[in-house]
Amino acid sequence: MTYHPKSDFLHTIIERGFLADCTDLQSLDEALIEGVVPAYIGYDATAKSLHVGHLLNIMLLRWFQKTGGKPITLMGGGTTKVGDPSFRAEERPLLTPEAIDDNIAGMQTVFDRYLAYGDGPTDALMLNNAEWLDSLNYLDFLRDIGRHFSVNRMLSFESVKSRLDREQSLSFLEFNYMILQAYDFLELNRRYGCRLQMGGSDQWGNIVNGIDLTRRVLDQEIYGLTTPLLTTSDGRKMGKSQGGAVWLSSDMLSPYEFWQFWRNTTDADVGRFLKLYTELSVDECDRLGALEGSEINHAKIRLANEVTTLLHGAEAAAAAEATAREVFERGGAGDDLPTLTLSAGDIGDGISAVQLFVQSGLAKSGKEAKRLIAENGARVDDEPLTDGGRMFDAAAFAQPVKLSAGKKRHALVKLG
Repeated sequence: MTYHPKSDFLHTIIERGFLADCTDLQSLDEALIEGVVPAYIGYDATAKSLHVGHLLNIMLLRWFQKTGGKPITLMGGGTTKVGDPSFRAEERPLLTPEAIDDNIAGMQTVFDRYLAYGDGPTDALMLNNAEWLDSLNYLDFLRDIGRHFSVNRMLSFESVKSRLDREQSLSFLEFNYMILQAYDFLELNRRYGCRLQMGGSDQWGNIVNGIDLTRRVLDQEIYGLTTPLLTTSDGRKMGKSQGGAVWLSSDMLSPYEFWQFWRNTTDADVGRFLKLYTELSVDECDRLGALEGSEINHAKIRLANEVTTLLHGAEAAAAAEATAREVFERGGAGDDLPTLTLSAGDIGDGISAVQLFVQSGLAKSGKEAKRLIAENGARVDDEPLTDGGRMFDAAAFAQPVKLSAGKKRHALVKLG
């Protein structure tokens, strides 16, 4: 990159690897130097928790606030009723208004860990686009807003084009999503002086739409900025683990499992992830990322501790590290492992090893559990399990039973 920004925010995010594209880097840089700029990222309320895939842009908002900007977390109470079709093969299931509100409440607890909300100049705002979308008059909206959109151009956006190229249905409901997202930027600028929308690079088309619309209707100078879509060095989408999504809520994923996800980072990703997901200095991130051999494990533990501390607190990070040391170095069970509690009624006349691995979350299905056992990847109390049909009665759980899937995933089963 030839342009060297003067604002703290752009300097920081470029140095740490957050920037993919910006509509006008120099002009945005000047705006950031002149005074406080409000900026937003939108989040549809499709689940009760955010996941690791969202964490890059949450950290972006955190750096934005730390360097003097005013972050806005826009909850999609309105747009969730439509569903973002971007790069999806099929339509999202539609949620009830009650489910959407419940999801927003769950997501808010995560944002509270990373951002300071309040009434100050750089305090974060949490807004809900249902505030303006729920009351829209369809005919007025078509006349005042819809006339600014070219269907030809909308069809050219990669998120839509990829769906149509695969001859997969795109409903008219979903096709409206990009207009609603563009309208969000217009309303945020009109109501709150918001001048910047940020998001993942898959949102570039939607962001540009919002900029064009706001310039046409309000004649405002506003900006868009995107972050790269992250994949791990082995090509997997960031945020996915063997067990599924890596949730940020402790109700959906224990702090130990979250810590373990980061501890299992591939060697080649450590330095990059330290820059993106922690607040360690860039020099320290480079130093840790350059470690080799067994020393890189110290860097992975530092990564896991730093990221877990930000989300769950220092005590949770320390407890997770202690459990990992107990499990891996001394072969113990550890106090912080994910735990499945069974009643005598659950066990009945006996429960099979396959059922235990599925119910504990170490396997997604009976088929996967059987394959794990057949490939010698399953252990019970650190002893190899070779028979998926092995039965466990209530007496077997007089002490908690430790299950292991491979070397890095463990769970306890106990009688409740």
